[in-house]
Amino acid sequence: MRGYKHDGVVDSIREAGGEIFAMTSEPQSLARSAQADWDTGFEHIGDPHQEILAQCTERGWLSLFRNDFGDDFKPEGSDWVSHPKGYYQPGVLALSREARVLYRWSCRPTRKNVGGAAVRPTAPHVWTSIQSALTEPSNAPDVPHDDNPVYDSTGIPWPLFVSLLLANGWFLRPVPFNLQSGGGARIQARLLKAAIRIPIFAAAWGAAFSVLPTWIPTLALAGWIAKITPGVRTINRRFQNVGPGENPAGVASD
Repeated sequence: MRGYKHDGVVDSIREAGGEIFAMTSEPQSLARSAQADWDTGFEHIGDPHQEILAQCTERGWLSLFRNDFGDDFKPEGSDWVSHPKGYYQPGVLALSREARVLYRWSCRPTRKNVGGAAVRPTAPHVWTSIQSALTEPSNAPDVPHDDNPVYDSTGIPWPLFVSLLLANGWFLRPVPFNLQSGGGARIQARLLKAAIRIPIFAAAWGAAFSVLPTWIPTLALAGWIAKITPGVRTINRRFQNVGPGENPAGVASD
């Protein structure tokens, strides 16, 4: 979302007479926190009961995949997290004053986009698509779903993502990079610290195998794998990996 301000799209939308909002399935308190921390330049609105999403789905504008990872997946010290109906995956929707759909994209969460945590259409691509739709008559049909946008990244390999979560938990258990953990430190900074820990951790195992009798680090490695396996399984289960034939709730199958 920060790209919309960074690339000047927020100003362009307002100069054209429009406005931009961010909707999230987080509570309003966390929506405001993200707005201040990310400095997006537009208002963030909490929709924990998914009433806004329900309206978009009922009107045929946009449907999103939803996921309920359950309270057992909350990291320690995150009682502030509240998803009474789970959370919905990312999407982009642009409407005209006449409620005509000018742009729409919804995320299909897979291992390739880290369960929906990464890979978004770029802000310039979205704005260019909207401008193209605005050249059509106001009573033109809604634009179709954008199935081939210009993305801001290619994502990261799933094993690397799980390794980063483990590194964030000091290799004792996978710990998500939630907004408020770490005393309010920015997620990117924590990601960098976790990435630095991975080669150090690997080097420590290499040193152990080269210095100690093989059976000692082998036994220790087996114990470590046994310890982290339940947490890794939870990550694999909780992050969505939607197949190509599955549609969001409220969308009929072909």
